[in-house]
Amino acid sequence: MGRPRQKPIEVLTPIEVEALIRTASRRAPTGIRNKALIAVLYFAGLRVSEALSLYPRDIDLEAGSITVRRGKGGKQRTVGLNSAAAAYLERWSDERQRRGINGKAPVFCTLAGGPIAPRYIRQALNRYAEKAGIEKRVHPHGLRHSHAAFLSQNGVP
Repeated sequence: MGRPRQKPIEVLTPIEVEALIRTASRRAPTGIRNKALIAVLYFAGLRVSEALSLYPRDIDLEAGSITVRRGKGGKQRTVGLNSAAAAYLERWSDERQRRGINGKAPVFCTLAGGPIAPRYIRQALNRYAEKAGIEKRVHPHGLRHSHAAFLSQNGVP
């Protein structure tokens, strides 16, 4: 028996990504965190494992960059961070501080400072997509593909 057939990637438009981000709560701490996570997955084009492995020291809001310390193949790289994603991250950083979550916890952590399971992210994205009326299949890696498609459409190699 061979590998199971992969489902096709459905690229989201920037408008659909914005709708996805908007559906997360602006007031609930988990919504603030999830907005920042979706923004990082899309605007920085990170894999979900890379985003969930980030620590505060890896993000430089002033320089507009994120250092991925262990990407695919164990490689390190630095990616850009646009002002929209930086604003969501800054809001989540403020919320982390209010809750007493220190720099030893991953950037995207539970409200108690623990790790988040990738499964939680997939389920949250499905809920947000349904709430936003997005009929495409929405998942973390699809945000990475959507980021690449956006760059390609705008002439970035």
